[in-house]
Amino acid sequence: MKHLYRSKENKVLFGILGGIGEYYDIDPALVRLAFVFLTLFAGVFPGIIAYFIGIFIVPKRRHEEKKDA
Repeated sequence: MKHLYRSKENKVLFGILGGIGEYYDIDPALVRLAFVFLTLFAGVFPGIIAYFIGIFIVPKRRHEEKKDA
C-alpha cells in the first residue's frame, strides 16, 4: 500500500510538496508551481495555513521503510 510521506530528496522547506509529487509520481517542481498559483489566486493566508497544517499531518519517512512499497 502506498503512503504519503514528506520527501527527504525533494525538499525546499519541509518536504510536503515534494512528498505529494513523489506520491502521485509528478515532478515536485510542478506541484510547487501549482501550489504557488493556487495560493496566489485563492488567498495567500489560507494557502500558508494549509501548508503548515500539512507539516503536522504528513509524517516523515522512517529509515527502515522503503521508498517504493
